[in-house]
Amino acid sequence: MNTVAVVTGATRNLGLALAQGLAGRLEPGDVVYLTGRDPRRVGEAVEKVTAASAEVRGEVLDVSDGDMVARFAASLGGRHGGADIIFSNHYSRVEPGDDPAEVVDRYVAVNNLGTTAVLRAFAPLLRDGSRLLVVASTAGTLHTLAPVLHARFTGLQSLDDVDAAVCTWRDAVRERRAAGQAWPAWINIPSKIGQVAAVRVLARQRRASDLRRGILIAAVCPGLIDTGASRPWLDMTRAQTPAQAAEALLGLALGPHPDPGWYGELVRFGKVLPWSP
Repeated sequence: MNTVAVVTGATRNLGLALAQGLAGRLEPGDVVYLTGRDPRRVGEAVEKVTAASAEVRGEVLDVSDGDMVARFAASLGGRHGGADIIFSNHYSRVEPGDDPAEVVDRYVAVNNLGTTAVLRAFAPLLRDGSRLLVVASTAGTLHTLAPVLHARFTGLQSLDDVDAAVCTWRDAVRERRAAGQAWPAWINIPSKIGQVAAVRVLARQRRASDLRRGILIAAVCPGLIDTGASRPWLDMTRAQTPAQAAEALLGLALGPHPDPGWYGELVRFGKVLPWSP
């Protein structure tokens, strides 16, 4: 059976490096779907993939449109009967000069509601031995959040619950109430926590069956990457290139027999980052 891989947010930086790495490591007859929301950039990114053994197909996909995500997943399932590697990597960037209240709607629609849309649409397509990996960061644990807010992301039972929790925070930012509720000023932090919470909820629902079938669902932290999104915020002295950062994630996606301890967790360089203090 041929391997089918999907990378969201794949037109540049880490996403493009993941698509390149998969295309070079998979076999002839396998397929890598390189997706993004801008048709021109999708086409240009496909042209940048070199030395590919697998077929690379560009696909326009705006993850903020849940119906579009569901249609793409259904069409992929119809063509291939399932999927084997999903990298949920899309990201809407925010700049230091942006007013969080003005940008949070788009930010959440892509980074959070887009992530849960991908999880809902693609988890049912996973075949035995497959990988569903959500690219997050070290910011995605409760260690980065005021203790008074921890309960907002614990005890959630469904992806709908995760969406509701994230949207409650989004509304507080939009209405300029977030600071008074102890939310961090950098909207990246609650957003990443929401992504990891979504992975944890989905994994809790599927754990027993997935572990029997050799499926890995996890959030993954690639480490610091030198990109236009990170550069305005962080010291890039020790940052990796996107190609360097892709290596550990490709190892998780393509390596045999994943550690069961990684299932449903946030994993960085083969180690689990604890969810709570």
